[in-house]
Amino acid sequence: MTKKLEPEKPRNGVTRRKALGMTAGAAAALPLFHINHAWSQDVSYAGETFDAGGATLSIGEWGGFWEENVRELLVNDFEQEFNCRVEWDSSFPWFPKFVAAGPENPPYAMVNWNLPEMSKTARSGDYFLDQAEVIANVPNAAGLWPFATANGIGLTWAFGQYCYAYRSDLVSPAPTSFESFWEERFANVRGTYITSNTLFMAFFMTANGVFGRDQYDMEAGFQAMRDAAPMKISDFTGNMQTLLERGEVEIGVQVDGEVYMQKARGISVEPYIWQEFQPILTQTKTISRYSDPIQKRLAFALMNRTLDPEFITRFTERFWLRPTHRDAVVPENLAAAGVVNSADATNGLWIPDWSWYIENEIDIVETVNDIFAG
Repeated sequence: MTKKLEPEKPRNGVTRRKALGMTAGAAAALPLFHINHAWSQDVSYAGETFDAGGATLSIGEWGGFWEENVRELLVNDFEQEFNCRVEWDSSFPWFPKFVAAGPENPPYAMVNWNLPEMSKTARSGDYFLDQAEVIANVPNAAGLWPFATANGIGLTWAFGQYCYAYRSDLVSPAPTSFESFWEERFANVRGTYITSNTLFMAFFMTANGVFGRDQYDMEAGFQAMRDAAPMKISDFTGNMQTLLERGEVEIGVQVDGEVYMQKARGISVEPYIWQEFQPILTQTKTISRYSDPIQKRLAFALMNRTLDPEFITRFTERFWLRPTHRDAVVPENLAAAGVVNSADATNGLWIPDWSWYIENEIDIVETVNDIFAG
C-alpha cells in the first residue's frame, strides 16, 4: 500500500509541532538584554547583490565530489560577486556541534541536512530561523512546490527516491518488491548502512511497515534485520557503489540518483524503486537564528542562489537528483529515467515520522548494532 505525505502523528503525547512550539516559548523567555546583541538585529534580503566586505560565511555541507561541484556551479561565483569567503565544513555530523556551541553561538550560518539530524537539532533548541522568515527573505523560495516546505523547518531544494541498486548482470530475475532483499539468493551479498546513516534509518522504518503493523513496529524491523544478516554494512553511498562494482554486494539500499549516475559510467546496475512505501532522501537547508547580521544576510543570499532554477537544473543534471522548484528544467538524463517536474510529481511519496525515530533512536541503534555485530 502506498503511503502519502501526511501530518505527523502524536507519539508519547508530543508532536513535532508541539515540541517546536515549546521551543519557541522558551525562546520568548530569553533575558531582555538579548535585544541589544548583534544577532538580535533585524536582517532582510530582497535578492540584491551586495558587498560583504570580505566577510566569511560558515556553512556545513557534504564534502568530496559534492563540494567540488557545488563550488564550481555556485559558490565560486557567489564569493566573487558578494566579496566574501565561504568557509565549508564537511565533517558530518553537525548535530553535536550545534549542541556543544549552544543556540546563540551557532557553528554555521547555514547547513545542508538530511531530515533526521535536522529534526533532532530543531527539537534540541532554538537553533534555526522560522521557515516563514526564511521564505520571506529568499525570493526564489516563491517558486518551490508545497512539498519543499512540508518538513516545517528548512527548505528542501532537491531529493531522491529510495531504492535497491542491484547488479543487472548478476541478478536474474530482477527484484520486484521491497521483500526481494530477503530472498535466499542474496544471502551474504546484501548491503545496507551503519545505523547513523539516514539511508539505514529509512530502510529500517520501511521494514517496520512492510513486515509489521506500521512504521512504528520496530520489533518487526529488528526481526527483519536479523533475517537479512549477515549483510555488508557501508558507511556512505559512495562506498556502496564500490561494493556493487566489485560484486561484493549484488543488491543494496541506495538512492535512485546514485544508481543512474553509476549506470551512466557503464556499470551494470539498475534501480528497483520501493513501491510499498516510497520514502525520499532530501537535501534541505536551514539558516541559524543567532548568526551575526552579515552572515545571516549572506546566508539568505546563498539560499536564494541555491533555489535559482538555473542552478538547480545544472545541479540535478550532474547529481541525478530531482528538483523541487517549479521552474527548474528536468535535464535529459533524468527525463529519460521518467523523472518529471510537476505539481503532482511528489504524489505518493512518504516522509517517515522522524520525531518518533528520534525518540526511539537509542533503542534502535543499540539493538541493530548488536545484530550487525553478529
